Amino acid sequence: MRREDNSPTPDATRRPLLSRRGLIGTGAMGLIAGTMMLRPGTASAQETITTNQTGTHDGFYFSFWTDTEGTVSMTLNPGGGYSTQWSGTNNFVAGKGWSNGSARTVNYSGTVDHGSNGYLALYGWTSNPLVEYYIVESHGPYNPSTGAENRGSLDADDGTYTLLHSMRYDAPSVEGTATFPQYWSVRQSHRTSGTIDTGVHFDAWASAGMTLGSFDYYMIMATEGYQSSGSSDITVS
Repeated sequence: MRREDNSPTPDATRRPLLSRRGLIGTGAMGLIAGTMMLRPGTASAQETITTNQTGTHDGFYFSFWTDTEGTVSMTLNPGGGYSTQWSGTNNFVAGKGWSNGSARTVNYSGTVDHGSNGYLALYGWTSNPLVEYYIVESHGPYNPSTGAENRGSLDADDGTYTLLHSMRYDAPSVEGTATFPQYWSVRQSHRTSGTIDTGVHFDAWASAGMTLGSFDYYMIMATEGYQSSGSSDITVS
């Protein structure tokens, strides 16, 4: 997650260097976002949360991270469903998925109001090497991969994706402060419902010199908002 950057305007030096992670970047729940430890737990009935935590809900892993600015909430809906509302938020990342990534087929559907600076992405981390990765399905006026190095394109999942590589230096990660690469697949024609064959993206990254490590950390269909307001209602399976 991009928690460490508080600049008022999106720019090429900030975003690709982001890592809200802790989540969605933070991704690997149960991890430390900066100096903040996310609290793991278990939930079953529909529940709305506003504090940083990860856990399981109705058979799916969930992660929620936000910084201290603005108002944001995540409602855990049945199965792989969740919804978010954010207003004046500096940065947040939330989603549902699995406690470990893998080359799997991910189905998702729903709606997203990105506001000026938000996006919907399959998000996760690997270890050895530590990598933060995104398959961005849609985003607002600001492209979160701005400033990253173009590594080609991929025709997959009924669309074309731009493949990109960026680096984070001494940044928060699921393994604490570290230096690590970010791998991106950014869909050129946006959508908020569809199917993602993650293995195809992983293979394309490897062919472009971007090799992933072990899938020891979570993989979620995440909504992220940065210095903006918006909402989402997503179901993943």
